[in-house]
Amino acid sequence: MTDSLNLSPLDELRDLVRNLPGPDQAAAEAARARQKALTKPPGSLGRLEDLAAWLAAWQGQHPPSIRQAMVVVYAGNHGVVAQGVAPYPQSVTAQMVSNFRNGGAAINQICESLGLGLQVFELGLEVPTGDITETAAMSEQECAATLVYGFEAVAAQLDLLCLGEMGIGNTTIASALCLALFGGEPMDWVGPGTGLDQAGIRRKAEVVGRAVALHAEASGDPLAILTRLGGREFAAICGAIIGARMRQVPVVLDGFVCCAAAAVLHAIAPDALDHCVAGHRSAEPAHGRLLERLGKQPLLDLDMRLGEATGAALAAGVLKSAAQIHRGMATFAEAGVSGPKP
Repeated sequence: MTDSLNLSPLDELRDLVRNLPGPDQAAAEAARARQKALTKPPGSLGRLEDLAAWLAAWQGQHPPSIRQAMVVVYAGNHGVVAQGVAPYPQSVTAQMVSNFRNGGAAINQICESLGLGLQVFELGLEVPTGDITETAAMSEQECAATLVYGFEAVAAQLDLLCLGEMGIGNTTIASALCLALFGGEPMDWVGPGTGLDQAGIRRKAEVVGRAVALHAEASGDPLAILTRLGGREFAAICGAIIGARMRQVPVVLDGFVCCAAAAVLHAIAPDALDHCVAGHRSAEPAHGRLLERLGKQPLLDLDMRLGEATGAALAAGVLKSAAQIHRGMATFAEAGVSGPKP
């Protein structure tokens, strides 16, 4: 536990999430004013113009700049894998972490191509969280400590943070969180994950339904839901989102799992994710439904469902372009180009 964020009890986090700092409106206004003067018809760059103003607002500076962007992947293991919800063995989580560190994964290639930094954090892989069909995933103390860990992993000098995860079985956890937070039926929130067939998806839905029913007393308390049904990578992502907000670092969320973690904060305070954009809409069926609940329009839609922050990292390229266009493009006056008629 540190002085920077004391989360014992979790009530302190609830208060923090409800009172997060807002955007720099002056920086956003300066960005919108510059857009009107750039050598292009008004609005011709579409969402890129809005993204430039969004970056300025949440970086607290104009013009916005992305020169130190970091991709952070949190890896965790889950006891619920014992219920047969994943086609891959749990050992794959640690094996993939090793692959990340050896430069052999898709995320490594994306980061290399776009000039992004990459950090990978293992979260107690040798001790999976509790099987949520039988017990709570974490204790309150463990959940709080992992939130702190995620919070402190955000470096103050960053100007963009892309969040992702790795963990066999974690789409089951994401589905359980969404069902507990938003309601509906288990089949509304489950999908193939890493490759389940229809029978596997039905089994997964049954497991999710049992888990949510077992922990029904947590209903209405998002952090209790995270403690009972979540996982370490989910808690760390929540902490990182908060840490980024406190340090004026805009955030790009990855796919279904990452957004399910973020949904915990959204359930506490809907504006808690205003400094976040959805990098992409994944092919996991429930992700589109979740994005609608979060009010997020994804930047990309490429039928991806890999995880490991790949969609968020690709979207960082769009944001880097938005910032560079805004910063480097000439104004009508600078270029000697006639502007629109009054």
